[in-house]
Amino acid sequence: MEKRSILIVGAGKIGRSLIGQLFGMSGYEVVFSDIDKKLVDLLNREGSYKVVVKGESEEQIVVPNVRAVDAADREAVAEEVRKATIMAVSVGKNALLKIVPSLVEGLTRRFCDPARGPLDIILAENMRSADQFLRNELKRGVPENFPLDEYVGLIETSIGKMVPIISVAELEKDPLTVFAEPYNLLIVDRQGFRNELPDVAGLAPKDNIKAWVDRKAFIHNLGHAAAAYYGYYSHPDAIYLYEVLDDQEVLQFTREVMLQSAAILLKLYPDDFTTEDLSDHIEDLLCRFRNRALRDTLFRIGQDIPRKLGPDDRFMGVIRVAISLGMPHDKILEAMAYAFFFKATDENGNRSAQDLIFERELAGGVNHALQRICGIDPVTDRELSEKIKKMIIDRQ
Repeated sequence: MEKRSILIVGAGKIGRSLIGQLFGMSGYEVVFSDIDKKLVDLLNREGSYKVVVKGESEEQIVVPNVRAVDAADREAVAEEVRKATIMAVSVGKNALLKIVPSLVEGLTRRFCDPARGPLDIILAENMRSADQFLRNELKRGVPENFPLDEYVGLIETSIGKMVPIISVAELEKDPLTVFAEPYNLLIVDRQGFRNELPDVAGLAPKDNIKAWVDRKAFIHNLGHAAAAYYGYYSHPDAIYLYEVLDDQEVLQFTREVMLQSAAILLKLYPDDFTTEDLSDHIEDLLCRFRNRALRDTLFRIGQDIPRKLGPDDRFMGVIRVAISLGMPHDKILEAMAYAFFFKATDENGNRSAQDLIFERELAGGVNHALQRICGIDPVTDRELSEKIKKMIIDRQ
């Protein structure tokens, strides 16, 4: 009997700490594809890696039966696509475009191999409608009449696991080690699979994945960013998220932002959530956010302001829904205003490249930044534009 294997494109923090761990500990061979040649070589040399679980007590998990291929070797990646039992992708929206040629080549080969059947691809991406995005790109590349919808399962996910930045000193000790919180659930779209659901502990299939993707974006991601932005505004010398959440004012404000968004989600998905469900989820998240052992930084959580303030991301996405439903969103808008003052740095005192881009846009004026970054038009969105500008000015 042929061994089960998962090809994971992207050997980053989620690829290793969540997808690789869940499938590896369930008996799958774990094959990574990554652009980092040093990481690929190390994975092939060691054949395993460690996940250090940071909770009330520290635990080390060794993921066995691991190997890797260079993502730049299109031939090698295509061959792994042909052979894999299942796939996962965890590379980020921009990099998704770069992996399409290898995917197309591998899928074409697989379709011509009578020993292979449909392939399911878990999309472990922090984006909404990731399945449609990748489907559109694959359609442009596969041969005419390729039965893409029947042959390829594109599985949307809701990734809730928090993985902090590892310091340079820790990476020098072991470049393969990844730190993570104890939470280890992978919410997946039950409807997306073309094969039977994998028998993997930690997999949580849902029928309406859109509701769960929005719950992640508009409660978890929103609350995380709100805590980082208001926390930094209140305590600009703080480094870690747990530090600012020790301030009851920051904690309560974060809770109020998340609860306001939860009310919007409840209106949007009345058949999927209850008030109690979402309230319990928020309290659980606030507890996880305060995990001191994780040492998650304000820099990691708040960086990349242009993406987080984007037109369909955690702030503007739920604000637009609130406006369409005629629901309150003042707390969410206030949390977003604090992003305009966020200047956290990494361990070397550097700001992220994306945050410097935000600064350049902001130099053109608040109206310019709101329109370019957030999609708020000063004319068609006049009321919304004036509200957030006043919030920003009042906090200067």
